[in-house]
Amino acid sequence: MSTDTTTEAVSATRRIEAPRESVFAVLADPASHAAIDGTGWVREALDAQPITEVGQIFGMGMFHSNHPDGDYRMHNRVEVLEPPRTIAWQPGQYGPDGEIGYGGWSWRYDLVEDGPGATQVTLRYDWSAVPPFLREHIAFPPFGEEHLRRSLDNLAALV
Repeated sequence: MSTDTTTEAVSATRRIEAPRESVFAVLADPASHAAIDGTGWVREALDAQPITEVGQIFGMGMFHSNHPDGDYRMHNRVEVLEPPRTIAWQPGQYGPDGEIGYGGWSWRYDLVEDGPGATQVTLRYDWSAVPPFLREHIAFPPFGEEHLRRSLDNLAALV
């Protein structure tokens, strides 16, 4: 695990004993994200379609005891999609005006072949674009280092 205070990001890397295409297929399926998530906040996919293009929005049912409503929904916009190498999204929420607002943080997975049938997976959480008014209410990162490692372990178990 590494923290880069210049870019305000954390990342973790793990070798997974599976081909890169198999790992990418799990990441591109929102239905698998609850099982991957190392915090337990992600509860269910709201959209059954796999991730197939940049700009696609996929919704997730969430729960966090410190969230004002407990249960809430995030609607993630796919920012990078380069099968089977990279997938990244930026979480957002619909506002009262019906538009999605994004908080300035993102999730990114980079996959590199690591010998026959194995993949090095780097998970990166970046909060460098979070505006000051949100930083007054949310501490970044909002979870400990173990979250990224646990997420990668969960991903390895799914593949």
